[in-house]
Amino acid sequence: MSRNDRKAAKDRLLAVLWRYLIFFSVIAFSITVCLIMFLRLVEEDLGVAHTESNIGHAAVWTFINVLFISVLFTIIDVVRRKIMVDRPVRRIVNAADRIMRGEFSVRIKPLPAIYDSAGFNVIIEYFNKMAVELSGTETLRTDFIANVSHELKTPLAVIQNYGTMLQASDLSAEKRLEYAKAITEASRRLADLITNILKLNKLENQQIYPERETYNLGEQLCECLLHFENTWEKKEIAIDTDIEEEVLIDSDEELLTLAWNNLFSNAMKFTESGGCVSVSLKSDSGFAIVQVSDTGCGISPEVGGHIFEKFYQGDTSHSTQGNGLGLALVKRVIDIVDGDISVQSEVGKGSTFTVRIRRKENDAV
Repeated sequence: MSRNDRKAAKDRLLAVLWRYLIFFSVIAFSITVCLIMFLRLVEEDLGVAHTESNIGHAAVWTFINVLFISVLFTIIDVVRRKIMVDRPVRRIVNAADRIMRGEFSVRIKPLPAIYDSAGFNVIIEYFNKMAVELSGTETLRTDFIANVSHELKTPLAVIQNYGTMLQASDLSAEKRLEYAKAITEASRRLADLITNILKLNKLENQQIYPERETYNLGEQLCECLLHFENTWEKKEIAIDTDIEEEVLIDSDEELLTLAWNNLFSNAMKFTESGGCVSVSLKSDSGFAIVQVSDTGCGISPEVGGHIFEKFYQGDTSHSTQGNGLGLALVKRVIDIVDGDISVQSEVGKGSTFTVRIRRKENDAV
């Protein structure tokens, strides 16, 4: 049992004991008052004849006293309900109404344990959690719209501008080819953005499920890395590989291909000409450890805390190619295949992304 569960159980026990004491006091008081009045009335009339009628007279007054006490306790119960039931309900309703109007910052203060006879604190706790989730969702939605608008506007502006320049009648063949290439590149970036948005949407809404199969992870890494051969040759980037052989995993090969391609693409993109990109694969305690390192610009601790968020880019000027979705896709893929990803980086010295995936059981040592 967790600490919160123990505290909740203790609060419930205290509430039960408090209610018991209240009921005990009320019942004991009522019976005592009625009995005392009855005995006093009988005692006063004992010297008078017709004792049975005297007892009846005392019983009538005792009954009237019971009615009075019942009315008094009814009024007390109404006041108690106003304080312990109606007021918390009104607070919850008012907070819900504010959330319906878009005020996601609203929170309800928990009731003191002594007043929480109906368990409203449980409702309040879950209400506050819901408000936090809605607030986060609204922030993500707003950021998503702002970032999508920016990322869509940039390639569309390029296409529009170069399309307008292509309409010039005196344009040379060389310039026409240059502008056409610029339009093609902007169109590719736009298509990549839309594709990544759709993929991330499917991943986050669990519309893509892992199809597990056993395969050689080292071979997959080499195949993915070879797709970037033209890039590293063009930028004269040195490639350093340390791939352990016969490391088998039981996972979704297609999803992990998406992850490796994004990690390698980032490494190539942020590594300057003449730099180095390293890829290693080791096995350790039943896990396959993949590390992708570069000698690029590196990232600060502040940026490192957000790089797996959608549309987050350390380069706020958006001068580098990319849309801030690559690492968000990688993180979601690694989560889906029950893996773990982390990053270590130092500004000016490069970054190292480490991915841990459980190895095939019969291959683990």
